[in-house]
Amino acid sequence: MTAILPSSARILFVGNSYTSRNNLPRLIAGLAASTEPPTSLHVEAIVAGGASLKRHWNAGLVQKALQTAAWDYVVLQEQSTLPLKNPTRYHENVRLFDPEIKKHGAKTALYLTWARQQAPESQHGIDDAVEAIAGQIGALVVPVGPAWQAAMNEAPGVRLYVEDGSHPSAAGSYLSACVFHVRFFDRPPSGSTVSESLKVEQATATMLENIAWRFRVRH
Repeated sequence: MTAILPSSARILFVGNSYTSRNNLPRLIAGLAASTEPPTSLHVEAIVAGGASLKRHWNAGLVQKALQTAAWDYVVLQEQSTLPLKNPTRYHENVRLFDPEIKKHGAKTALYLTWARQQAPESQHGIDDAVEAIAGQIGALVVPVGPAWQAAMNEAPGVRLYVEDGSHPSAAGSYLSACVFHVRFFDRPPSGSTVSESLKVEQATATMLENIAWRFRVRH
């Protein structure tokens, strides 16, 4: 399932530091504006450090945002280890939001994040948990974690993590943004202004763009 967004679109991001680090929504909007034809992407984020989707649901801010504005997509980013440690609870949390999102005319996208640097073997479990609930509710999956694995295998010298082995470096965030771009627009990413803003070298940016493009859905 690939999303093809209109020339002007609105996306609401819900998550924690994996979304807010390096301002991922802004990077995605920058890529959308850099391609031909350009897309005007309005992005907003509701984030809290370390927050789970259940915490966001209890806070009620997402429900208010859905009631007060129209959105094309709502991106749900779970606390990074929960889909692995407790996939049942993760599925329950997604199911809290999905009917509310659909009720207001938007679609659900699931941000499939990456494994911790010291436990790359756990990526398969994260993938399985996200793909399973996406298949049940018809959500769009944005496979950032698998793209990170591909990049680490092909270019181990490119640092995607910061020192904590969890959060994204500038290159990690750029790859993440490129995967979102591919899934939302089904177009190759190309955003020198975005990569330059992150101080990602052009050769590295091009390599990451090419990897992200491989994660499009073939029609």
